Amino acid sequence: MTAWLRAGGAAVALLAALAGLWFGMQWFGRPGPAPVAPQLQAGTALPQPKPLKPFTLTDQDGGTLTNAGLHGHWTFAAIGYTTCPDVCPMTMATFKALSGRIAAAGGPVPQFLLVSVDPGRDTPERLAQYVRHFDPSFQGATGADAALAGVARDLGALFARVEDPGSALGYTLDHSASIYLIDPQGRLAALFSTPHDPAAMARDFAVLAGAGSPQF
Repeated sequence: MTAWLRAGGAAVALLAALAGLWFGMQWFGRPGPAPVAPQLQAGTALPQPKPLKPFTLTDQDGGTLTNAGLHGHWTFAAIGYTTCPDVCPMTMATFKALSGRIAAAGGPVPQFLLVSVDPGRDTPERLAQYVRHFDPSFQGATGADAALAGVARDLGALFARVEDPGSALGYTLDHSASIYLIDPQGRLAALFSTPHDPAAMARDFAVLAGAGSPQF
């Protein structure tokens, strides 16, 4: 393993730890009786789903993605970028496996969304090519730095640009590797940290979709 990969792994681990701390402070450090969250195998359900603040991003087709675009269906989301060397391809492979398991079980059909935190390089065309390489139904979105920071903050995710003048790309991005589940009301419902187990995640999804949204 190269020094870069070791450093990158340490950075992702630190980001995950900080995100977990934020998550705990947001939901388990509040005064009063704590709501009871569903018990999951692979993820952590929020005791009370968290509404996401309004945002505007550009999707893989050049259209606009807002909060309203997340309403009416479940969404598995992750942050990353198309030139990510390891974490993002593994996340997209997890999306693919998870999609297949949920479809085979006959559950509600969620959408899968990669939010690119590299808007300087990830044009809509590039995002479309990347996400649809894994599945034609997968979606991508990106936007202005302020909008991306807001979405990441709402999810409890972190990302940071790392200059790398010795590489052909010039910089990389350290980012959280978690997968986030957004419910049909556009609220953050659960968090799945690494390592990701698609079989266990599909079972967790069945619990959340069955308990939280009877219409499905």
